Amino acid sequence: MAIPESFLEELNARTDIVDLISGYVTLTKKGNRYWGLCPFHSEKTPSFSVSPERQMYYCFGCHKGGGAIQFVMEQEGVGFPDAVGILAQRVGMTVPESRGSGDNRKKRERLYQLNREAARWFHQNLMAPENRFALEYFTNRGLSKRTIVNFGLGYSYDRWDMLIQTMTGKGYSKQELLDAGLVVKNDKGRLYDRFRGRVMFPIIDLRGNVIGFGGRVLDNGTPKYLNSPDTIIYNKSKNLFALNLARKSKQGRIILTEGYMDTIALHQAGFDCAVASLGTSLTPDHARMIAQRTQEVVISYDSDSAGVNAAQRAIQLLDKTGIRVKVLKVTGAKDPDEFIKKYGAAAFQKLIDGSENHVEFRLLQVKGKYDLTQDDQKVACIQELAEVISRLPGSAEREVYGNRMAKEMEITPETMQREIRRSQKRQTRWEEKQQARKVLQPVQMNQPESRALRYDNMRSGKAEEGVIAMLMNDPNLLSKVRGLSPEDFTVPVFGRIYQLIWERWTEDRPVSLNALGPELTAEEMNHLVSILQQPISQSNQEQAMEDYINIIQTEGLKGSGTSDLDDDALMAFREKKSWRNQNE
Repeated sequence: MAIPESFLEELNARTDIVDLISGYVTLTKKGNRYWGLCPFHSEKTPSFSVSPERQMYYCFGCHKGGGAIQFVMEQEGVGFPDAVGILAQRVGMTVPESRGSGDNRKKRERLYQLNREAARWFHQNLMAPENRFALEYFTNRGLSKRTIVNFGLGYSYDRWDMLIQTMTGKGYSKQELLDAGLVVKNDKGRLYDRFRGRVMFPIIDLRGNVIGFGGRVLDNGTPKYLNSPDTIIYNKSKNLFALNLARKSKQGRIILTEGYMDTIALHQAGFDCAVASLGTSLTPDHARMIAQRTQEVVISYDSDSAGVNAAQRAIQLLDKTGIRVKVLKVTGAKDPDEFIKKYGAAAFQKLIDGSENHVEFRLLQVKGKYDLTQDDQKVACIQELAEVISRLPGSAEREVYGNRMAKEMEITPETMQREIRRSQKRQTRWEEKQQARKVLQPVQMNQPESRALRYDNMRSGKAEEGVIAMLMNDPNLLSKVRGLSPEDFTVPVFGRIYQLIWERWTEDRPVSLNALGPELTAEEMNHLVSILQQPISQSNQEQAMEDYINIIQTEGLKGSGTSDLDDDALMAFREKKSWRNQNE
């Protein structure tokens, strides 16, 4: 292993998994566990659990699980060495380097440094006298010098390789510039600056690292906005512009805008909770990031057709997370920036406080689709309105909105409620059919979530789960195991985990999730944690283990040849372990 095991043991000992995950998820203690909304999938009811006693997490919804290192890997989208580096930095430890280790981590650090240097250079360019026209773009938009500095805004010269020359002069290679997405290679192999003649917006992550850039043209050139491509340190679908600032806001909500300038203008006006997606529509990851940090989001998109469609998509994603979703209706201006300039921050605050909830917005959009002077279109509109209302969770909501729509559509409340109930029944029948398919497939229901780990022999597979769960809970039970080898397991990953446990136990090395982490894939780790959620009886464990082994050896296909873990070898290791324990 590239990273010494002793270091990993100390790192895990210093890391409190509840404290770690609390930085990403709001957790509430219930019994001996902590619960919260899963950061890996959208949900309204908390199914994500954290066990301080076992220092592990598990989601009963999406079935992801593991220890502290696995959590950082999943949340930050990094590999094992980088996750170790992030955790080490968090607890004030330095990862020891060894030959071949830390290469990817060093590469990431170099790209962070390169982007930081590039951001400084862009900002210096903006302040240079010869680039006054670029600075005037921001000042003409009403941005103060303080705001320009706080957001690190900049300018890229309209030259082919000025950034290349500057950064290579500081010791960075052309390959690093490519890896950071700062330069582009054409078909002939020539490198040139990606951003040229644009005002620049640095994109900063939650740890304060510059991870990418957005650039806007100052003329009628295309594309109007150009963004960094995805790199090993930047993923536009998993980052939000200005979230590093908005997460510190005390306003109790997040305002979601369409672009950099709207967000910056709102911050300058005192609305420090504004964020924007990065050159892409809102994604499920964006929705989860927002839901982890607030209980209310106000969508502030443009009122044109593109903005309305984007708002509809955002509503669907955000509503799944269970947070309150409102939609801002800007009147008397084309966007929040213009509204604040014309009417002031106080008027915009009133606009936010009076923003309509997403239900009203969606109903309004439905009515706008139809010509209500035509009877057939009016009927179709009523049916679609009923469908939207039928999906509301509360009966009071359904009655209130149903009665309002009945009045507006000039029909009786009873007629509208019948349409709502009819739509509910259609939805219920569909859900019942889906559930019936699952009930009729009990074997399928007991299979692992990942298709790559499916059991060929269900009875043996469940017994193998029992063996692994018991050994992870108490590796010393291996002293009671007779005649079981990895080849006896019908589920290959269980055979491999069994061998890893056996090797570690005989060598007096720790047996834990974090210890096994480097040896398992994410899917395998998720499945291992899922079986550790099952209760283990503390009485008569030896008999339970014997029963499991009997099932495995009866149901499974016993491997041919001599096992690496035959009885003689196992006895020799046990004697060695016993001798060592007696003489320590």
